[in-house]
Amino acid sequence: MDDYFDNIDSTEINLKYFTEHHESIYKAYEKYGQLVHKDGGPLDEKTCWLIKIALSTECQYPRALRTHILKAIKSGCTKEEIEHAILLVAPSAGFPRTMQGILILRNLLSEVDGQSIH
Repeated sequence: MDDYFDNIDSTEINLKYFTEHHESIYKAYEKYGQLVHKDGGPLDEKTCWLIKIALSTECQYPRALRTHILKAIKSGCTKEEIEHAILLVAPSAGFPRTMQGILILRNLLSEVDGQSIH
């Protein structure tokens, strides 16, 4: 996990490479994600992001978790709602995964200090 925070730019560099070399694949993937998120069912945007936060925490995908937290904040989720979604992982997937998720949330919130997070 420390490696993740030390190499945060590697995700953006790799994504730039992928989109430049495989643009049509990325656009199709991005469109698919948008369709599932928006047209897949009756859940509102905030709920969708909270589910994605819980899934990223459970699967131990720190980069996805970081992205989903930022998108949840943008959609209006509070720090408490995001933290609750992460806490819900513990009974099903284990306390260590939850603790890793909380650490990522805390580090991310300290990075975006100054944004309005309740």
